[in-house]
Amino acid sequence: MAIGIRLFSERVGEGAGQPVLDADNAEELIHVQPGVSIVLANHPPQSPGTLYISSKKIVWLSDVEREKGYAVDFLSLSLHAVSRDPEAYPSPCIYAQIETGTDEEESEDSDSESTDILDLSKITEMRLIPSDPNQLDQLFEIFCECAELNPEPIEGGEEEDHNWIFSADQLGNDVAEIEDPDWFTSQNLTNTIGHSNGDHDLARSVLELQINDQRFEDAEEMEHDVNSKNPNP
Repeated sequence: MAIGIRLFSERVGEGAGQPVLDADNAEELIHVQPGVSIVLANHPPQSPGTLYISSKKIVWLSDVEREKGYAVDFLSLSLHAVSRDPEAYPSPCIYAQIETGTDEEESEDSDSESTDILDLSKITEMRLIPSDPNQLDQLFEIFCECAELNPEPIEGGEEEDHNWIFSADQLGNDVAEIEDPDWFTSQNLTNTIGHSNGDHDLARSVLELQINDQRFEDAEEMEHDVNSKNPNP
């Protein structure tokens, strides 16, 4: 798997063509969205092209320059979200954070400087701007579905990080962090604005359910104690 975003110019067909897919690894084309501009880090938007979403990666191909295009694997996306806040970016877009495999501070420093030199190895942010903002929600759903097709691989040394068995100390610490007793009922466990790859959010949801179960058991014990002290005559 390639880390980060990379140049991509492998096309088939006439005209703008379509990206070459990895048929040997059962890669399939899921969605095609024409009229999409791409913004990498703080660089200016590039001329509109066509967005191709496959079961493995995201490919953007320029409609003007046949040799110009970019690709990023879903496994390299740490987060994607719908952005409609004009203070965050002037145009509604799909915002994505990209894992580069390089030093985090070095990548962030490089992204913060808008220069004419585009070093893809240090690009950690990408925005996809469809010509029709009404397509954002559909694109986001497709991103989520494809991200689920590409779960983060669990290596031997990282398996413990995704363990869903929590100690009493861990459970207590998470309860202490939540000050609002209505937090669980007022928050939707399914995030409809952003999606983060990996098991952290799901494990957090499981932990929250465990906390609710614990509170329910405590309430039952308190009720039992009250009934024991005040038996019916």
